[in-house]
Amino acid sequence: MSEITWELFHQQVQACDLCPLHEGAIHKVPGQGDIHAPLMFIGEGPGQVEDEEGLAFVGPAGQLLTKMLAAISLPRDRVYICNIVKCRPPRNRVPEPHEAEACKLHLRMQFALVRPRVIVLLGSTAAKNILGSDIRITRDRGQWYERKGVWFMPTYHPSALLRDPAKKREAWEDMQALRDRLIELGEYSDLYGG
Repeated sequence: MSEITWELFHQQVQACDLCPLHEGAIHKVPGQGDIHAPLMFIGEGPGQVEDEEGLAFVGPAGQLLTKMLAAISLPRDRVYICNIVKCRPPRNRVPEPHEAEACKLHLRMQFALVRPRVIVLLGSTAAKNILGSDIRITRDRGQWYERKGVWFMPTYHPSALLRDPAKKREAWEDMQALRDRLIELGEYSDLYGG
């Protein structure tokens, strides 16, 4: 097997036709950010703005995520951000299980390349696909799960916070817990540039 590289990853995503989502995509949205980041965010899938621009989390939910990161003094360009699926589902619907499964090949490559120590799962789709179908975002958000030396925390997707601002208090608690975990792991000052 050849060595995994970012070039190979991007070629693989661009050539991907493993599920029907690629047929309706304007742009595939592999993800972006600091490829050496100890912190990775995984969302559900690209929305309309992301599909048009080819970048993850640049629409209204992405703008809120940027503000959430700023609230704990993390520059967005120092983290890596991607989604479970790399192509926009029609009408922004939730990705079907077979679509998410097909895209795990790409996600596994991203894990191997970035090698994050902490992963924040934004919303139910990301949490269920990574941690298991029994995860319930309202019940399990803010809890830490350790797998093979990597820490995972599910929290609300920023789009859920835009729909229901009452959830912002819990999301703020989760962001503070994220900052504290990064500090415990000795990764926070590196992200903050200190």
